[in-house]
Amino acid sequence: MGRPDEIDAFVEQWAQTGGSELANTQSFINGLCALIGVPQPDGSKADDAANDYVFERRVFQDNGDGTQSFGRIDCYMRDSFILEAKQGSDADRAAADRGDEDLDLFGQTASTRMKRGTATRGTPGWAKAMVQAKGQAERYARALPPDHKWQPFLLVTDIGYCIEVYADFTGTGRAYAQFPDRARYRIMLNDLHDPDVRKRLRAIWTDPKSLDPAIQSTKVTREIADLLAKVSKRLEGRGHDAEKVSGFLMRVLFTMFAEDTGVLLPKESFKTLLKEHEGSPEHLHHSLSALWKAMDRGEFAPALRVPVKRFNGYLFKNSDAIPLEADELRVLIEAASKDWTDVEPAIFGTLLERALSAKDRSKLGAHYTPRAYVERLIAPTIMEPLRGDWDGVRVAAATLIDEEKANEAKRLVETFHA
Repeated sequence: MGRPDEIDAFVEQWAQTGGSELANTQSFINGLCALIGVPQPDGSKADDAANDYVFERRVFQDNGDGTQSFGRIDCYMRDSFILEAKQGSDADRAAADRGDEDLDLFGQTASTRMKRGTATRGTPGWAKAMVQAKGQAERYARALPPDHKWQPFLLVTDIGYCIEVYADFTGTGRAYAQFPDRARYRIMLNDLHDPDVRKRLRAIWTDPKSLDPAIQSTKVTREIADLLAKVSKRLEGRGHDAEKVSGFLMRVLFTMFAEDTGVLLPKESFKTLLKEHEGSPEHLHHSLSALWKAMDRGEFAPALRVPVKRFNGYLFKNSDAIPLEADELRVLIEAASKDWTDVEPAIFGTLLERALSAKDRSKLGAHYTPRAYVERLIAPTIMEPLRGDWDGVRVAAATLIDEEKANEAKRLVETFHA
């Protein structure tokens, strides 16, 4: 799936394009499909009910006044994605740099405007065109037949330049956000050399639900919960109080989480500490107690040989650690090797309730609320109004860009983010 020479050829082939969007889109997508090892779109049928994976899938949009408008999705795969294509160009910027006459907002001359793309890459106009393309994809998603539901992915591509990926696994169409995160949602053509990027794209075609972070979170959380249950059962079996065991494991868990997220500890530092004690597990509890005291105070941690940030909560006021046996230490090392950025926060809430006395729980308000309850409250009261505000800001910024006020548009967006 995507030999280095094939990837090089694909990138080189498309790097110089900037012509007709219509002419390039299907060829580009067919080539991308071959590169990531998925079937190319089927031929379109006269009956739209049979067009589940095609180019130019027809949709009819409700205009809200009793009329309908007709549109075509550039590439559509049912239960997977809607792809909207644009064609930008780097050549136009070069023309602008040379001072060619009769340049429009995108840096294009009248003679080249129709040959090259819809916007000059790297300009406010290009950014606006990509945002508008996402909006068009969202409108197409709403216009699909009811039995097609909401597609988990929206793909916005500037042919031969990049692919922007947005996802919404709620099935509501209200939360299409950068996927997998704001740093990696835009896939540049050269990024196709990365096997993880190709694997992610392939999954969008073949198994989109597997990319739902909630599924990965559930899997990792279940694995870690099983590991912790082993340690907890052994420690309680050796006569340690259940509340004390839960408090100890809560501190261990949070330390693993703090390491993987980079919140309080350097990467790999805690995992290394655990591994260093494999030959002498009977001494580990001394190192853990010293580390947790340092985390409570925000000072140099001899166990890690670095200063650590202060955790200004209640968790490390008690820095007691329970002596472990070799088998128990190995289980903790296995748990520390998991990716804690994928862990469902419920695991903390459950342990916290067990770890604290009734008096302490009341003092902290530490009663675990299930994630589903929180989302049921947060989505309609905070997230949806925020998304509505953001839509308004995007429209206003686009208007300012049209008025050649790009700096004002940027300030408007930055103010909203702040």
